[in-house]
Amino acid sequence: MRRFVRFRKAALIRRHSLPYEEDSSTYFERVRSLGNPVYLDSCQPAALFGRFDIISAAPEALIRYHRGELTLQRATSGETLTDNPFDALRNLLDQYPQVAREKEFPFCGGLLGHFAYDLGRSLEAIPEQAADDIAFPEMRAGLYLWAVIVDHRLKQATLVAHPAISDSQWQLALNQLTAASTTAEDQFRLKKAFASNVDEAGYRHALNRIDDYIHAGDCYQVNFAQRFSAPYSGDPWQAYKQLRQHAPTPFAAYMESDDGEILSLSPERFLFTLENRVETKPIKGTRPRGKTPEEDQQQRDDLSKAIKDRAENLMIVDLLRNDLSKVCAFGSVRVPKLFDIESYANVHHLVTTVTGKLDQGQHPVDLLKHCFPGGSITGAPKIRAMEIIDELEPHRRSIYCGSIGYISLCGRMDTSITIRTLLCHDNKIHCWAGGGIVADSDIASEYAETFSKVNNLLGTLETTIQK
Repeated sequence: MRRFVRFRKAALIRRHSLPYEEDSSTYFERVRSLGNPVYLDSCQPAALFGRFDIISAAPEALIRYHRGELTLQRATSGETLTDNPFDALRNLLDQYPQVAREKEFPFCGGLLGHFAYDLGRSLEAIPEQAADDIAFPEMRAGLYLWAVIVDHRLKQATLVAHPAISDSQWQLALNQLTAASTTAEDQFRLKKAFASNVDEAGYRHALNRIDDYIHAGDCYQVNFAQRFSAPYSGDPWQAYKQLRQHAPTPFAAYMESDDGEILSLSPERFLFTLENRVETKPIKGTRPRGKTPEEDQQQRDDLSKAIKDRAENLMIVDLLRNDLSKVCAFGSVRVPKLFDIESYANVHHLVTTVTGKLDQGQHPVDLLKHCFPGGSITGAPKIRAMEIIDELEPHRRSIYCGSIGYISLCGRMDTSITIRTLLCHDNKIHCWAGGGIVADSDIASEYAETFSKVNNLLGTLETTIQK
């Protein structure tokens, strides 16, 4: 049963100033025990491009979708839904009034959650050849009424809440945030080194099959990935704190629930909306950082001039322009920045910016639905590429190449592509790495690139192995 909440037009969000913390993880640790905590982390001051951190816990409602079953859980009730998962998200948001956008706050209550790559199966009929061996939900999104917003540009921290919050909920959050952290230090350790689900011979075979499909006209590009897994013990939060120091990125995130923990160090924005303005920033093209300033500059120059990488990037840009056009006003989709170079702790990336204007009557959830999963991590054309991925990758992708983010009740949405992302589930930690394969891809180079993308993540955690 839907719950409709009515307010006077003058209803305003609640706010309470908190001490600014450059390392906002201390606030996350204070609210973590409230359950289903979310930390959208810009890794400041080490990462470039980021500004806000968003921290919350104890959602008012929780939507969970797994293997075809969609449920809505509230504190005292639960129900099974028959909607499409994306439509269920919009229906839940519609039960709470929109609030006026506050320029200093990206989130004023709304949805926070993850959308796994395999959620795409709720939209398209994809074959079921890859093993589904991780029982982790394809979607888990909470309706959160309060959040800590840390603004690193203005050096401010604020507890903000939607008008629907009760006095008791507000006071509980405030008490937790002003108390000392009580998080126990349960040291994270790998029990073994990471092992891939594809050896070099298997990788070569898969890329040769992709080359066959490309030359047969089935597709232009396919993103192919391998998965690294290892058993572990201890607290994944401790692992995340190590990783955010070694691989700071503007779209990092940590989420935990009864289903498992997500540790994301993603550099890639998927979809952003604000006042009907839409932006996506696909990454295609990667080079490792150089060991010296001269070598580093050479890697940047090589990437900026690489014909293969530019062509690969352009293919995905065309795909995303098409996806955006499904929900954007006619003629509004533009490419203001093509082939920018962005540099991170371990790699340089080739990044393009695509923009548009959300059409009248369209909602941010509609944008997410029609663009999911992101074209930068499927290939082109999207559906055929997804079919080939399911045929050639041994296991389903789960959280990898899905998305994490928020949809605020002030009308703003921001989401990442979950690359450079790890999943802790059933005492194993998994990490994926892949790349776009085109007609002139060199197999050895593509294989080496997958390691360049995640070596700093895997290597950091492998230092915890007891010898």
